Order: sequence, then C-alpha cells, then structure tokens
Amino acid sequence: MKKPKIFIACDTNKVNEVKRIINQTKTNKLDIGYKFGLEFFYTKDGRKFISKIKKEKVFLDLKLNDIPATCSAAVKSLGDLKNIDYLTLHANAGEETIKTVVKTAIKINSKIKILLVTILTSISSSSIKKIGYTKPIKELVKKQAQLANICGCHGIVCAGTDLKFVKKIFKGEIVTPGIRLQKDSAGDQKRVMGPKEAFKNGSTALVMGRSIIKGNIKNNISRLIKELS
Repeated sequence: MKKPKIFIACDTNKVNEVKRIINQTKTNKLDIGYKFGLEFFYTKDGRKFISKIKKEKVFLDLKLNDIPATCSAAVKSLGDLKNIDYLTLHANAGEETIKTVVKTAIKINSKIKILLVTILTSISSSSIKKIGYTKPIKELVKKQAQLANICGCHGIVCAGTDLKFVKKIFKGEIVTPGIRLQKDSAGDQKRVMGPKEAFKNGSTALVMGRSIIKGNIKNNISRLIKELS
C-alpha cells in the first residue's frame, strides 16, 4: 500500500529547529518530505542547509510571482540546488510567466516539479473581494486549475475545500495545505480540513505545519498516523 505523502512545513528561521523537526518526524509509516518557505530560505544559513539535504524530499515554497524574465532568472539562480523536488509559482503570475518557469525549470534541473499555487488558504470569500476579485473563490480556482493544465505544471496547490472540483479538472499532483489534526486551532487559515478527509477528497499530498511542529512533534506524528488509519 502506498504511504500517505506528507510535507512538513519547516516554518522557522532557525537551522537547529529544522534539524529537530526532521529528526523527530521520521517514520516508516508516512512518505515524509520537508517544505521550506521564504522565512527559512532567506536566512543566512537557510539556503546552505537546504543544499545539504540528501535523502529527504525538498519542497521549496517560494510562490514566485513576477514578470516572465524575472521569474525565469529566479529559477536559474536555483540551478546549484540539485536536490529540489518541488518549487511553487503563483497562478497570479499569469500564463506567460508560468510557461516560462516550467520550461526554465526543465532546463536547469529535470527533476523539479512545478506546483501552481491557487487561492491561498488564508483568504476567505469576503477577503477575496477586498483585493478586487468579483468572482467567487470556486470559480477562480477552477480557472487556475485549467491554467495549470495549459501551462504544463506538474502539480497544483489548493485548499481542501476545493479538492472535489479541482480533481475533475487537473490530473497531476494535488497538494493541500491548511491541514489540521482534530481539535487543533485553524489559526490564520480560513479554509482548513482534516488529513483523512483531504486524501479522501482527492489530495495526493498534504502540507502540515503547526499541527505537527508545535508542541510534542513525535506525539503529533502519532496523532496523524492514527487519524489516517
């Protein structure tokens, strides 16, 4: 049986904390990888530490969002990091930028999978209107899933609440953030879901941060395994 794929969000700027997270999340019951965002990647030692990871899957969550030339140059600057498995790009960057990033990534490192980020899980139906969108989140995410297909993205990042309709449109990898264990607080996330439900609804991989790395990490991993069983 295929092991559930889980990316642990290393939401910290401290190398020692990342080492602790990696050490305490090891298990043979899950397919574990590690997600690094801007907070860690931008630190003095963050990039260097990431470059030395050999065995674990590396998910670089930079959410690139700029003009084609700038995003292409940003991807090229990652050429020395041969261990990157996943790299995120925001759908708001537009079709030309997305296609350019996909092509550039293939040239510098054929193993990198480009994941297109849709509407963030921290954005609600009311807050989306405040930034100028007139269509509901569901319609926007549908358009973005179609764009991922058109541009040749390997995967898509979407909220658990969007999974049922996204999987009908996009047939690549579907990565779901905003995952919470039972009784855990949603925090600043607006569209959250439990791990078992997310997999049931079509997710191929989950991103989990606070529910795992806050408190007793080993205990939280055990809770996750229990919820998925």
